Amino acid sequence: MSSILVSTDAVKWTHTHPDLIRKLAVMKDNLSEYSYTSAEPTWSNRYLWPALKEILKVRLKAGNRIMDLGCGNGATSAMLAEFGFSVIGLDTSTTGIRVATESYPAVRFVERSAYDDLSDEFGEFDAVVSLEVIEHCYWPRLFAKTVFSSLRPGGLAVISTPFHGYWKNLALALTGKFDAHWSPLWDGGHIKFWSEHTLQALLEEIGFVNINFKRVGRVSPFAKSMIAIAWKPI
Repeated sequence: MSSILVSTDAVKWTHTHPDLIRKLAVMKDNLSEYSYTSAEPTWSNRYLWPALKEILKVRLKAGNRIMDLGCGNGATSAMLAEFGFSVIGLDTSTTGIRVATESYPAVRFVERSAYDDLSDEFGEFDAVVSLEVIEHCYWPRLFAKTVFSSLRPGGLAVISTPFHGYWKNLALALTGKFDAHWSPLWDGGHIKFWSEHTLQALLEEIGFVNINFKRVGRVSPFAKSMIAIAWKPI
């Protein structure tokens, strides 16, 4: 397991108070809800989708069940459904789910949080896809637990988030873009900034195995995002 310094008290508290954490998390999500007016793919879909398609093409088959966790306006869910997967899209955004349902009626969309007990309601999936979501989560351990519990044994998790590493962080600082990248002025914006090391540590802690990463969007040291590919043990 990756070595990383974490507060053992915080980890213990998270594990022993899951119901309270879920209630607080949903309250926070409601305060910072994303609003959607369009079902068009986002700018990040341009570099995430080609990699996502390649990842799924060699690991899944048509008819497999996929949960799109944090589906936003539903564009990714619809793209996955076009490839023959059985997809359900979940998001906390009321406007996102409304836009998705109206724009992509062939796909099922439900307003739910990543902190809900989704496996109890929707069963197990062959894969959980979650693009650019975990950086918005106040409680990433609960998010990762939800992903894990939603997968069948041997299931696949595909989680993307903005990439952070030494050379990219240095370039942001040297070019004067630090404030813009880590801006605290973005309501509902990013609150967790992940590296491959920290995201792997989280996924290993939850129980995922065979974790690897794919960087996308730019040349590797300055990648826009990274995609974690992880498996639930059989």
